[in-house]
Amino acid sequence: MTAEAVLITPLLVMLLVFVAVVVHRGVDARLRLDDAAHQAARAATLHRSTPAAATAARDTAGAALAQAGLVCRDVATTLTGTPDPGAVVTVRVRCTVDFGQALLLGVPGETTLESTASEVVDTHRSQPGTGATP
Repeated sequence: MTAEAVLITPLLVMLLVFVAVVVHRGVDARLRLDDAAHQAARAATLHRSTPAAATAARDTAGAALAQAGLVCRDVATTLTGTPDPGAVVTVRVRCTVDFGQALLLGVPGETTLESTASEVVDTHRSQPGTGATP
């Protein structure tokens, strides 16, 4: 019984470490994607037109993911809502995350993650044509 325990204990420890690494990678990627979606939604609220807000959201999400070091491909950013004062702007960021070295024991090497964030456009910002500065 002791010989079996001595032989199987290192394998169990290695399995637990492997599971912890895989779980950590998934949680870390999810947190970074949530942060990118939040930054993109905030950037979208700073613009006055829907096309400009959508462009700002896409660019900000890409920059946030790159700065976070998340290896992400097929990044898609979707903006819903209009950047009118008091309106809610929602940004959805979706990408395929590559887990690279976590391919051991049948764990998928990539997964598609999605995150959504909403921000309220400032109700007291100046309006175009009023002469006030933002």
